[in-house]
Amino acid sequence: MSVSAFISPFSRLRFRLSQAGATAVLALGLFGCQSNEQAVYRTPPQVSQPGAAPRYPDPSSAGFGASSPASTGSLSGSPGSVEAPQPTPISFSGSPAASRGAPTVTARAAILVDGFGRVLFEKNADAHLPAASTQKLLIGLLVSERGNLSAPVTIQEADTWAEPTVMGIKPGEVYTRDQLLHAVLVRSCNDIARALGRDHSGSESAFVANLNAKARQLGMNNSYFTNSNGLPSPPGAYSTARDLSRLGFAALRNPTVRQICGSQSYSFRMANGTVRTLTNTNQVLRHFPYCTGLKTGTTNAAGRCLVSSATANGKTVVAVILGGTSPAVWQESEALLRYGLGM
Repeated sequence: MSVSAFISPFSRLRFRLSQAGATAVLALGLFGCQSNEQAVYRTPPQVSQPGAAPRYPDPSSAGFGASSPASTGSLSGSPGSVEAPQPTPISFSGSPAASRGAPTVTARAAILVDGFGRVLFEKNADAHLPAASTQKLLIGLLVSERGNLSAPVTIQEADTWAEPTVMGIKPGEVYTRDQLLHAVLVRSCNDIARALGRDHSGSESAFVANLNAKARQLGMNNSYFTNSNGLPSPPGAYSTARDLSRLGFAALRNPTVRQICGSQSYSFRMANGTVRTLTNTNQVLRHFPYCTGLKTGTTNAAGRCLVSSATANGKTVVAVILGGTSPAVWQESEALLRYGLGM
């Protein structure tokens, strides 16, 4: 059962009141949901050339070796539709051969896998590490597979018990599942993650059980999650780069999740009629033209994390970085994607 279930409503009220001042300051002037995943990063415009070097400050060295062609047949489907779940668990084969052209990765763990499930690069890929909000891809899978995305969701008080909570959803407001799903995957709003979880399973604790069950279905046997949003409380959550690459491919196979995670921005209409433009937290998506998603994650314990994907010339690859720093997480993720695509 969730730790929050043992906290009295009065205690929660005192906590939320004590945080109100800081939350209000954070919310001023924002046009999107700001979570613990800050996305302040500016670069020159990306030149859409296949051989273009990463446009990030002080890019890590990267050689662009060839990779094997990846099948993209499983990535078909129209945006907004829901495909039947793919055969699970998702398995990988082989170990990467030593290559002098492989990128340099300074993050604590990383992996690069192609569309055939072949591992092209790995570093500490089975180390148990915090995954932060990259786990929200599981929310995308569970909610989209449940379907009926036009259904209304009435926000409840318990949905707002997340910090930071600067989207500003309030009890009694009504949004569609589709709106909320865009907000949680594009801008990683923690309060909205709780709302979707409660709507899906009836309570936060029940949704966490479903998150872990879905992870096991995908073959993520070295992962464990304690809440819906990836924040470090309750403690004890962990995953691995290898497990998260399985999750990445599952997300790509779901047309709804794939389309949302590939969106650079989303216009979220609040209940009072105002519109907030949510900008995708994934910097690589905005600066590398072949990137197709997927999900960022940041906490003090986890560092910078990113599950990223890219497709070009019939090849699809997924790269995972855990325990990185900024801007290295963007540089190294793009370098891995380029390496996997043979650029």
